[in-house]
Amino acid sequence: MIDLEDVQWTTEDFNVRFSLSFPGPGIIGIIGPSGGGKSTLLNIVAGFTDPQSGRVRINGNDVTGFAPSERPVSILFQEHNLFAHLDAAKNAALGLKPDLSLDKAEWREVDAALARLGLQGRETHRPAELSGGERQRVALARILLRKKPILLLDEPFSGLGPRLRRDMLEVVRKLQQDLDLTVLMVSHDPDDLKAIASHAVFVADGTASTPQTIDRFFATPLQPRLADYL
Repeated sequence: MIDLEDVQWTTEDFNVRFSLSFPGPGIIGIIGPSGGGKSTLLNIVAGFTDPQSGRVRINGNDVTGFAPSERPVSILFQEHNLFAHLDAAKNAALGLKPDLSLDKAEWREVDAALARLGLQGRETHRPAELSGGERQRVALARILLRKKPILLLDEPFSGLGPRLRRDMLEVVRKLQQDLDLTVLMVSHDPDDLKAIASHAVFVADGTASTPQTIDRFFATPLQPRLADYL
């Protein structure tokens, strides 16, 4: 469970105020217009953005003020952040040890994570030698090796074609089920949410709706702000 208790964050031209609880484990879709606060919401949960007031709790523990590395959270952005000079195995291994000082058992763990994501035989390939979908799978493998129970996805598949996008959504769905993760997934596409999410939230103008089951979220008639957005 992720709780945002009257969280407020303000800049000169933008204000956000979030008071909601995300159920977990499961996949919660976050949808809304550009500039509405979706990425800010994820960054507050991850610890990259510190609110000026309010509390962030994860499984009842107050993590407000905790650094991102101190939270049980991993985040995957649209840009996969792979290092061009490292092969797939070493890029993934950064999730275990940033200095890559892995022993044999840990390298086997890396190989297993890559295999789980369908990257057998690609371990020695550098990012430039991989497809867009393969690069995102390497980034996911790195996240899996961190062994965090919460996964935040900030439109990581928006640059992929339709088939690869569907494939990656299925990968996320399977990982969530196998590892019992809580996944918050930002997307502009309602079909993404309908494909894999159990709940959804609408974020606009710095506020977020209460999470609803997917069926209720997209039930006719749609909530007015969602209907206007779609």
